Amino acid sequence: MSKLRILYVASEINPFLNTTEVADYVRSLPQAMQEKGMEIRILVPRFGTINERKNRLHEVVRLSGINISVGDEEKPLVIKVASIPNAKLQVYFIDNEDYFHRKTVFSDKKGNFYADNDERAVFFCKGVIETVKKLGWAPDIVHCNDWISSFIPLYLKTTYKNDPMFKDSKTVFTVYNTPFSHEFEDVRDKVKMMDIKDEQLKPLAKGNYESLIQMAAQFSDCVVKSSDEVDSSANGALNGLDAKVSTIKKNGDTEEFSNSYYDLYTNLTA
Repeated sequence: MSKLRILYVASEINPFLNTTEVADYVRSLPQAMQEKGMEIRILVPRFGTINERKNRLHEVVRLSGINISVGDEEKPLVIKVASIPNAKLQVYFIDNEDYFHRKTVFSDKKGNFYADNDERAVFFCKGVIETVKKLGWAPDIVHCNDWISSFIPLYLKTTYKNDPMFKDSKTVFTVYNTPFSHEFEDVRDKVKMMDIKDEQLKPLAKGNYESLIQMAAQFSDCVVKSSDEVDSSANGALNGLDAKVSTIKKNGDTEEFSNSYYDLYTNLTA
């Protein structure tokens, strides 16, 4: 078969940021797929805890400069890039001064969850899609990891469904044990785009963690749980979707882990 193009979208990746299991999961899987002959792109937020000098991030001017709408506002998108040490992989970073220059990730130093994390997620998801369009790189698989990427499956099945870069893309969404208790206000207004109907945004009614997981799961072609111990609210969001939900654990057997995803990707695109 021809070489598959896989786009990995995630909240974090080792060694640039490592606060949850997502970082190791997204560090090992792309490399394993690259070693199996697949073509890889990785996009994550450029959170303020990432040291640009130490990690040798630099701006990609040709990809930066567009504005991303979040609700009624528009924010400038900046794209940076860095290489993973000892690997032939580059990571693209979605950046914006208002959303990602804080010195903490999703909560302030007192542990308070940022009320605008929904806006940050919308900006990130739209920024990922627009960056890939600018790259002119059409992915066969868009693999979204963690709740911050949960709006991408929606956008790809609605606003961008006929876009040449994405019209044939299949989406995978991996759920992790990363719940939060905050409830966002007016999240549907922030997420909505011209091609999205109110009915399609019903899963976001409560504006909580479960809502985001349900939204991603509903519009994804396949959903993967990273373990059997994901939060009960995530399991609740997946009720009735058994046909497209599986569990792939990253345990000691790295080969079994990568082979399971390899089979998943190839079956989706067969």
